[in-house]
Amino acid sequence: VADISDCYQRGQPVLVGTTSIEKSEHVSRLLKKEGVKHEVLNAKQHEKEAQIVAHAGQMGRVTIATNMAGRGTDIVLGEGVVERGGVHILATERHESRRIDNQLRGRSGRQGDPGTSRFYLSLEDDLLRIFGSDRIKGLMGRLGMDDGEPIEHRLVSNAIEKAQKRVEGHNFDIRKHLLEYDDVMNKQREVIYSQRRQILSGASLEEDIMDMAAELVEEIVAEYTANKMPEEWDLKSLGDATYRQFAFRVSLNNLDGDLDNDINDILFDLVEKRFAAKRDEIGPELFRELQQMVMLQIVDNHWKDHLLSMDHLRDGIGLRGYAQVDPLREYKREGYEIFMDLIHRIKADSVGTLFHLQVKPHHEPPPEARRAEQPMVFSHGDGGGAQPKERQKKKVGRNDPCTCGSGKKYKKCCGK
Repeated sequence: VADISDCYQRGQPVLVGTTSIEKSEHVSRLLKKEGVKHEVLNAKQHEKEAQIVAHAGQMGRVTIATNMAGRGTDIVLGEGVVERGGVHILATERHESRRIDNQLRGRSGRQGDPGTSRFYLSLEDDLLRIFGSDRIKGLMGRLGMDDGEPIEHRLVSNAIEKAQKRVEGHNFDIRKHLLEYDDVMNKQREVIYSQRRQILSGASLEEDIMDMAAELVEEIVAEYTANKMPEEWDLKSLGDATYRQFAFRVSLNNLDGDLDNDINDILFDLVEKRFAAKRDEIGPELFRELQQMVMLQIVDNHWKDHLLSMDHLRDGIGLRGYAQVDPLREYKREGYEIFMDLIHRIKADSVGTLFHLQVKPHHEPPPEARRAEQPMVFSHGDGGGAQPKERQKKKVGRNDPCTCGSGKKYKKCCGK
């Protein structure tokens, strides 16, 4: 504040750089106490930003700015400012990135104009408190420096530069880590979007549907017959599972002793015949449109649910690090399992929905029924219009004697 006041008294324009809106407002309150006129440039004043920057180089002007505003703008020096040393840049602390510090320095001394810059730091700043070295505190203790006494030494500058490099490296690792997480989702997205493009292309989907049906047949057969002797096959449960998936019942009891028959081929032949019958029942063109509509809707709905599941997994996967396991590796492993479950659900729901389709024919009502529902009103040109209803009794006026015989006016008696 003393440095700003000194420049203000000499008429040298000052640009104060802060790292946050809260700190810029804090500096503004301190300058108000000192009676220094100034302008605050932050995200709250975005509508006046251009005007404030345009006058920041005028004599005696003090401007407080955050690193989020006014970047890349030339500050035009006013009359008499060059003789006073140009714009003085004053930063309340170092930023985490050296690039932002250099941007702030670059606001003065542009295009051959004079200018100065100075950065103030405190050992309590986050940059030095978290990433800085304790040697600076030890040095100040050995030299017997009091709190608040400024020090200017190359050792301090080197320590700050090393701290900034550590912060930049830390931020780079974070971005690299995020990219590795995003790469998992990107590979899954490519698979789903490729499937959607194939559906939307208008090409026939029957071959893909039959491939999915063949995989489902193998899964159903393996679930009830794998690693078992033929007499141990659960054919009843296999038939029930076939009905749930393909909407037709099949009796497989005669296969338990016939090892020459491949149950996969027999069941898939039945599925193919059922699919062909469904196509003939609905009609080839309509059935093709239904295939596209059903598969697209199922893919989209399951993909949205999958994105939500992956977000939940991503939110909590970092806690796996406490168990001495790599969160990224766990995210890839569990994400792959969730994605394979997604592919299976898309396959099962698409095939199941198409095999369970039932199209009800739309019957037009007979002409007699339509005429009965919409009665017609005839009017003749020579016929008169609706006749007004004649009143049976003469209307009683409000001031006439009441008809009840009370002798009062009608409006005072029964006409109230």
